[in-house]
Amino acid sequence: MRNRPVAFGAGAAIGALGGLIGLGGAEFRLPLLISLFRFRGLEAVILNKATSLIVVAAALAFRARTVPFAEIGEHWSIIANLLAGSLVGAYVGASWATRLKSETLYKIIATLLVVIAGVLLFVHDASAGATAPFAGWRLVAAGVVAGFIIGVIASLLGVAGGEFLIPTLILLFGLDVKLAGSLSLAVSLPTMLVGFARYSRDQSFVVVRDNASFMLAMAAGSIVGAFVGGLLLGVVPSAILLPTLAAILLISAVKVWRHE
Repeated sequence: MRNRPVAFGAGAAIGALGGLIGLGGAEFRLPLLISLFRFRGLEAVILNKATSLIVVAAALAFRARTVPFAEIGEHWSIIANLLAGSLVGAYVGASWATRLKSETLYKIIATLLVVIAGVLLFVHDASAGATAPFAGWRLVAAGVVAGFIIGVIASLLGVAGGEFLIPTLILLFGLDVKLAGSLSLAVSLPTMLVGFARYSRDQSFVVVRDNASFMLAMAAGSIVGAFVGGLLLGVVPSAILLPTLAAILLISAVKVWRHE
């Protein structure tokens, strides 16, 4: 199963799923790496992180047409606020993952997949443009704490964290969803780099070198799929799409929990 055509096809399907809701699909990719391609927990997380780095870098470049880099730069203070927590969280999360037993890591991954399913059902369609609930130092403190938690989760799952960053940017900072999507990528990229750097010090990192062609094929498929999914964005009503994707995550969580 670990050949380039299958990896590309799986990546395309996953990217399309994520693209339908404006995400990269890494939360769907991780269970597939474990259950279908039979990578061990930490290996799957590291491969997912490496693939996500490529997909996020491409997505940030693609979105520049919709939200220019200059507009992203105007909100540097929000990016810096979240990064102050997420960079530390990414390092901590990666450190934890390298020390956990595989059985424990599977349980944590399964639990976080359930959390993401809940976010999709109850928070993903959060109303944009609302007034920020905090101001001043309280907003800064809330941003650092939120960033730290997101950084930990992103490292443990090898994901970009957009499913948490976008609602945070909307609900905490009062941004519109289009701008929140681009800012989430600007926060995700350096956050993932920190987690990736920490993972590179672990012996399991050899999985990236040994499966480089597989990973690149899956990343290419994910980019193509995300593009197609983005074109279909809004075609499937959220009332149907989000519960379906949440159900997929819940089924994946059960499989990962039972994985040996």
